[in-house]
Amino acid sequence: MRYVSNLPYDTKTDDHVTIPTSDGTLLSARVWRPTSSDSDPVPAILEYIPYRKRDLTAERDAIHHPYMAGHGYACVRVDLRGTGDSEGVLRDEYLEQEQTDAEDVLAWLAGQPWCDGTTGMMGLSWGAFAALQVAARRPPSLGAIVISSFTDDRYSDDMHYMGGTLLSDNLAEAGTMFAYGTCPPDPAVVGPRWREMWHERLEGSRPWVLEWLRHQRRDDYWRHASVCEDYRAVGCPVLASSGWADGYSNAVTRLLGRLDVPRKGLVGPWSHKFPHLGEPGPAIGYLQEVVRWWDHWLKGVDNGVMDGPMLWAWMQESVPPSTSYEERPGRWVAETAWPSPRITPVGYRLSGGGLRAVSPGGGDEDGGSEHGEGMAVQSPLSVGQFAGKWASYNAPPDLPYDQREEDGGSLVFETEPLTERVEILGSPTVELDVSASGPVAMVAARLSDVAPRGSATRVTYGLLNLTRRDGGEDAPRPLEPGRRYRVTVPLNGVAQSFPAGHRIRLSLSTSYWPLAWPPPEPVLLTVHDAAGVLTLPVRPPGDGGEAPQEPFGEPEGTEPPSSTQVTVPEQRWRVTRDLVDYAAELEIVKDRGVVRVDEIGLDVGRRAYERYTSVADDFTSASGESAWTMSFHREEWDVRVDTRTVLTCDESDFRVDATLDGYEDGKRVFSRTWNETVPRDLL
Repeated sequence: MRYVSNLPYDTKTDDHVTIPTSDGTLLSARVWRPTSSDSDPVPAILEYIPYRKRDLTAERDAIHHPYMAGHGYACVRVDLRGTGDSEGVLRDEYLEQEQTDAEDVLAWLAGQPWCDGTTGMMGLSWGAFAALQVAARRPPSLGAIVISSFTDDRYSDDMHYMGGTLLSDNLAEAGTMFAYGTCPPDPAVVGPRWREMWHERLEGSRPWVLEWLRHQRRDDYWRHASVCEDYRAVGCPVLASSGWADGYSNAVTRLLGRLDVPRKGLVGPWSHKFPHLGEPGPAIGYLQEVVRWWDHWLKGVDNGVMDGPMLWAWMQESVPPSTSYEERPGRWVAETAWPSPRITPVGYRLSGGGLRAVSPGGGDEDGGSEHGEGMAVQSPLSVGQFAGKWASYNAPPDLPYDQREEDGGSLVFETEPLTERVEILGSPTVELDVSASGPVAMVAARLSDVAPRGSATRVTYGLLNLTRRDGGEDAPRPLEPGRRYRVTVPLNGVAQSFPAGHRIRLSLSTSYWPLAWPPPEPVLLTVHDAAGVLTLPVRPPGDGGEAPQEPFGEPEGTEPPSSTQVTVPEQRWRVTRDLVDYAAELEIVKDRGVVRVDEIGLDVGRRAYERYTSVADDFTSASGESAWTMSFHREEWDVRVDTRTVLTCDESDFRVDATLDGYEDGKRVFSRTWNETVPRDLL
């Protein structure tokens, strides 16, 4: 990252500005803007998230907002209702109230004397969700959006459910927001009202996982704010980005293919990060691209921002399996349209443990038989312990490890050693004919790059709850034991090269714990292999769609304020197996230690703990735990929030046990416990 201080505009900062909403609630904002905007108004850019602008995101915010302000924009970072120093209670994600508040904020911004009446929205993750969802509501001032790491489909492509299976990140993210949503405002900003505001949050909060578990189907709860329900609703230009190591690797290309507005896409090797902070690297000069986007769509500058490809994608080279990478080798490739006419679906038939290329006429290229006997699998719960996180956050290392141990409990199909390089760009699919021994079953499909010496690096994967087959996400149907079904499992989008001499491997399993919650009981799944087909989106290498060697500049930003590491962080990702009682455990610690935000003299502590356990192949023994501690300390102010959520199950129900405790000066001043049961819905 190159820190830039010599920017076109001198800037000023208002650290705490209150913005009224239509019901009178005051939201807290920080504003960076050109000094000259007092007399020469500029467009306003809104980032709207619940992660505490004054302390927890202050360092990150200070890299990009002053940078854009220095290029002639009023940049506004707002804490959502009920978070940071804003009034109210945050009761769930993406509620109608949240979006109404955003419209109020945009109207307020457009009416300020330093704003020229034009606005944009930007963000990563929640901020990107907010921008896309608000763009579909078409507020009059909104001229363009810039979004990173997001989805347009809240049910099937978010951290809640995937292919109708329950993701463990559903619990983990609920635990995160249980903690963030119950932290106090800062007395240095809101004054003596801080305690009243804090207790309102404590009293009004509950574990969101309860609500998310009550909606196990695609219903109106998930349809709300899912832009995929009506892409035509989005009425402004969209610059969209994500990373192949992120859980949100699919939505960029969906938007490119389905929106009816000017749009550009960018997908790099990154985890859940802005591209200018991208890990694994290489990070890019993303903020320069963002400024060009704003200049064109908000200021009318004819800068050619829409020239060139619709999509830039990082074509990843083969790498050994690892739980983290500093850099992913590869190159940028360009596509002028999406879907790309240069990408060809190439089929491989599942046959006797092999993957045999399907000729254009539908037969095997080597003349192999299309008729084979079924192959059965009943995977142990241990399959999935090396799966990593649904979305990589790169702290601690959370990418999938060598897949050979996972493959021991799976059906494996692989090609012969490749005679030439194969590159894919897009979403592979697997079509299967399957039959199951029980009414509820899942299949996990993993695509791996197998090196000549046998190591297997997972490239992408997909999950399907077979009760949600044939688009049955809103009306699942139990399986009839022994009956044969034709199903399609979509895998996450990716750009990946397979070198000559390597093999392409497809692995199928009936569990993938703890990334996904297991079915109520083990099921024997029969895969009628000769009827199965893996389809890869093959992109010919060197076909004229190559990018310049360095299409993006060096990452730039403004220098963040100083901070001091007061206590040592702790990171842990540990898998253990006990061969006495057959208990298995994945333990994750993400402790950032205590960090002093120097400019406001505040010590902030964040510690997250996750634990996923099971015993042997007792599928009802699966248990997940998410616990957080958040602390805030300065002279004469010491506050802590402890949250803990435990999710367990039996064959018919999920059980949630949760606690919330608030401490002031070391004394507990609030405590609440939840013990609730939610029926399983063919899950």
